[in-house]
Amino acid sequence: MIKQIEGGVTAAKGFMAAGVEAGVKYENRRDMAMVYSTVPCVAAGTFTSNIVKAAPVLWDQKIVEESPFVQAVVVNSGIANACTGQQGMDCCEAESRCAGELLGIPENTVLVASTGVIGMQLPLDRIRKGIHKLAEAKADSLEAGLDAAKAIMTTDTVPKQIAVEVVIGGKKVTLGGMCKGAGMIHPNMCTMLGFLTTDVNISKELLQKAVREDVADSFNMISVDGDTSTNDTLLVLANGLAENEKIVSQGEEYDAFCEALHFVTRYLARKMAGDGEGATALIEAKVVGAATKEDARILAKSVICSSLTKAAVFGHDANFGRILCALGYSGAKFNPEKVDLYFQSKSGEIHIFGHGVACDYSEEEATKVLSDPEVTILADMHMGDEEAVAWGCDLSYDYVKINADYRS
Repeated sequence: MIKQIEGGVTAAKGFMAAGVEAGVKYENRRDMAMVYSTVPCVAAGTFTSNIVKAAPVLWDQKIVEESPFVQAVVVNSGIANACTGQQGMDCCEAESRCAGELLGIPENTVLVASTGVIGMQLPLDRIRKGIHKLAEAKADSLEAGLDAAKAIMTTDTVPKQIAVEVVIGGKKVTLGGMCKGAGMIHPNMCTMLGFLTTDVNISKELLQKAVREDVADSFNMISVDGDTSTNDTLLVLANGLAENEKIVSQGEEYDAFCEALHFVTRYLARKMAGDGEGATALIEAKVVGAATKEDARILAKSVICSSLTKAAVFGHDANFGRILCALGYSGAKFNPEKVDLYFQSKSGEIHIFGHGVACDYSEEEATKVLSDPEVTILADMHMGDEEAVAWGCDLSYDYVKINADYRS
């Protein structure tokens, strides 16, 4: 049984964190974070599929693949360290070396991440000073974890964190996580920065397998604006301090960990989708009755990526033609005459389309349902038994305003 508890990345045993003001780009706000384990961790990660990869992505891919263990992550917001050439890579190395020296760990056990404006070089002097502040400020308190979650925000309006407990092998295992993401969000690995910590004892190979397979139904099922970032990074650190018997093969204990992992990633994915730039509503697209799992994913993602559907939800307009259109161009095969469409929210449910024609529904009731802060679009394809869920947000005037002057 999974129990949600208070906290984020410091909830699991042995993890510390900090968030400080370093003046990387912003003034009078936290803009650098650190996550640190008191003991070595096995690490797993997934990264952007964009061919244009930021320097921290290239650095972390190498560390995750080649280093036997990791122990710390340093993150900055404001500047992405993307499209910065060799200088950007040199900065990653300098960050890791600085953190390693201060924490007393090898530099190849320090991961780095950046988020913000593309094309700007990081001010390395401020970054180094920030790392000094982080090393001094790190703590295992819930407050320290929240400070770190706040420090990685850019256009996010709220910090995003969660922690859960689950019993594995008779031992209490804790997972905590934080993420950021509000714009340049589109499922294609995972579009964001995300950091998960856990005290589970698990092999590196199985941790990587669990993370890789999980993102297919969590972070890869969200979209805000259809843009896949250069900096997408999800890192998971496991330090083994829960002292469960090490998970080295698939089975009941592995499945229990995967279930808890998905609880955390699904929660964070929904939080990102609902906090999309300028958003006023979280849109959940649930497809049931699909012929295959892949069809279900394709159909659900097509709906939440449709700009016209997003705009209709913003306007509280029950324009089901836009949803059918998105389903139709998705690439999945289905019979339009069999599709049933519903709108759902806390205000009720409306059957809006079925048997190839519009249903007899009240426009006023549909508008009421679409006016809630969380709206579900349910599509029953009547083609099979597979289903999938995707999450996005509505498209408001403020999205353009935010991105029109993002660099200023």
